[in-house]
Amino acid sequence: MFGVRGNDVDAARLTYFGLFALQHRGQESAGIAVSDGDNITVYKDMGLVAQVFDETVLAGLGGDLAIGHTRYSTTGSNRWENSQPVFRHLGSNGIALAHNGNLTNTATLAAEVGPVAATTDSELMTEAIADAMQSGELSLDEALTTVLPRFEGAFTLAVMDSTTLVGVRDPHGFRPLCLGNLGDTWVIASETAALDILGADLVREIEPGEMVIVDDHGPRFVNPFPKSKSSLCIFEFVYFARPDSTLLGRNVHTKRQLMGRLLAEQAPVEADVVVPVPESGIPAAQGFAEVSGVPYSDGLVKNRYVGRTFIQPAQEMRDRGVRMKLNAMPSVIDGKRVVLVDDSIVRGSTTKQLVAMVREAGATEVHLRISSPPYRWPCFYGMDTGDRSTLLAADRSVDEIASHLDVDSVVYLTLENLTRATRSDPDAFCTACLTGAYPTEVPLADSKFLLEQPS
Repeated sequence: MFGVRGNDVDAARLTYFGLFALQHRGQESAGIAVSDGDNITVYKDMGLVAQVFDETVLAGLGGDLAIGHTRYSTTGSNRWENSQPVFRHLGSNGIALAHNGNLTNTATLAAEVGPVAATTDSELMTEAIADAMQSGELSLDEALTTVLPRFEGAFTLAVMDSTTLVGVRDPHGFRPLCLGNLGDTWVIASETAALDILGADLVREIEPGEMVIVDDHGPRFVNPFPKSKSSLCIFEFVYFARPDSTLLGRNVHTKRQLMGRLLAEQAPVEADVVVPVPESGIPAAQGFAEVSGVPYSDGLVKNRYVGRTFIQPAQEMRDRGVRMKLNAMPSVIDGKRVVLVDDSIVRGSTTKQLVAMVREAGATEVHLRISSPPYRWPCFYGMDTGDRSTLLAADRSVDEIASHLDVDSVVYLTLENLTRATRSDPDAFCTACLTGAYPTEVPLADSKFLLEQPS
């Protein structure tokens, strides 16, 4: 998610570059909404940023204000109607919204708002904001201040009308947001890496429960929510965020390396080579090798033109993507006792295929080391893991997991060591997927397709 407002800037092109930097956060669809000061134009389609936008499209998106989005679906199916930004026409104005996260009161909000064209919680939020603006003749930030307390769960937002850019983090701050500037141009983004690609300076991370409003006078800050406990998703550090991004003032890559160093101290093993699962397992493998003294080598080669298999919308696509994405090198693995390091195991199907691949390449032993605790509970805050029955570790012991994956041993980083590696307050995170302790009420009966009409 990305937003920009400036004077005499090509906002759509800057947003295009920003979305490139954020492609890892969603690969199903991409879109940009841009304003020329009078009218908002939205262009979006299914596919990656480079597939949706080209020079011809960008040339038709003129204006100094824009927001953009890359989608990873957690509510609503993977189809064009559910792509973002979401737009609502309001007389001579309009609003566009991009959303990172997942509401937990979607059913209640749907009953209040009424039928909408798409089947996402993002569509419901847009409708609620538009209704407040229209019925109360409120400005965008006034309407947001009124409506935002009705939303529950995880919602980091980029919202715009024809003249104003607004960024919002929910009161728990489940998903990140930062503010940067490039001269007199202001930028909001899910991650600092999107600022870097533009050469923008990081001003600061937006706080949980904070709203930043950017207009002709620059940014101002409002707190429309009651104070709540900060609960940044721990998986931002483990998997989601780019390694070159900054979270809670700390570089993600160095913290992932520290996870690996702590894992080596926690679970030493006699082995010949440490092999990472690229890309997100690399920093932890580097840290593991450094402390253990076992040589590090790239025994799995990644096809960089294949997306992240974990965030594919269907299990069949995830399974097919593994062999397309990774290939083992017998020259590194054959005859060796291998420590295979990855950041996490969620459903386990990808890991099972990887282990088989490493065995086929000649490994005599495979010792799996995971730089996060067992993923046992579904997420309701922006990860597509709402069905506990699909989670490998939900009802299995570590020994049963090792047997299922056909590894000689498997060790997970402890939660204490994981939070220790972030160098942040352990209480600053949501760890519900690891512990089952949810920071808010969650709709255990709700599904990703809650708003879909039965066929």
